[in-house]
Amino acid sequence: MKKEKIAGIIKEQKQIATGIFDLWVTAPTIAGGAKPGQFVSLYTEDASKLLPRPISICEVDKEDGSLRLVYRVTGANTGTEQFSRLQKGDTLQLMGPLGNGFMSELPGTALLIGGGIGIPPMVELAKNRMDKNLIVSGYRDETFLQEDLEKYGECFVATEDGSVGTKGTVIDAIKAEGLKADIIYACGPTPMLLAIKEYAASAGITQCYLSLEEKMACGVGACLACVCGSKEKDEHSQVHNKRVCKEGPVFSAWEVEL
Repeated sequence: MKKEKIAGIIKEQKQIATGIFDLWVTAPTIAGGAKPGQFVSLYTEDASKLLPRPISICEVDKEDGSLRLVYRVTGANTGTEQFSRLQKGDTLQLMGPLGNGFMSELPGTALLIGGGIGIPPMVELAKNRMDKNLIVSGYRDETFLQEDLEKYGECFVATEDGSVGTKGTVIDAIKAEGLKADIIYACGPTPMLLAIKEYAASAGITQCYLSLEEKMACGVGACLACVCGSKEKDEHSQVHNKRVCKEGPVFSAWEVEL
């Protein structure tokens, strides 16, 4: 089905950490079909910024018809900085839900691993899962969304400076806590995802699903700007690439090259 821009209405917005904003937008047609791990494309009112900004879906309220988007402002006069100025009642143009999300229905104990701005998608995923969740979040220093995540599983934190939880990476936290699982779901920067893929292989965890972070242009698979290397040929381009916005952002760890 072709996706089209719609006008969402800002329900509320607040800053929850340095440069991190928490936005609820009413968009019933998108909320009704959204799944964990999918994203939306947000459009600014600035004519000089033609391309939308892809933002992962943090949480969905299907009854209320609203989406929660937690995002980082990337600099002055950027699209994300303009979104951070939005207030209750303002209109926001958006498209979605886009991409393929996580298979939340898989049975077994799961490690849900988020790094930085890859943490928000873990909220909706954890909320949708029926089995045990072990949630590991990696931060540089300042934490966010921990109270939300604690509602849906046992939480562990890693910080680069050691100010909260384990000092080091999410892998350091997993090893320090002796965490064991049947499934891995992860979202974050590529170096983190590569380390998780290597960890899954060494631990014999075959069900490992990674949500890739990649710069996007169209967001609907037409422009091939956000491809990643893949084991198999892509049916669309007939090369060993996958479109992160279309075939992803969630992939099996074993089908992509990082």
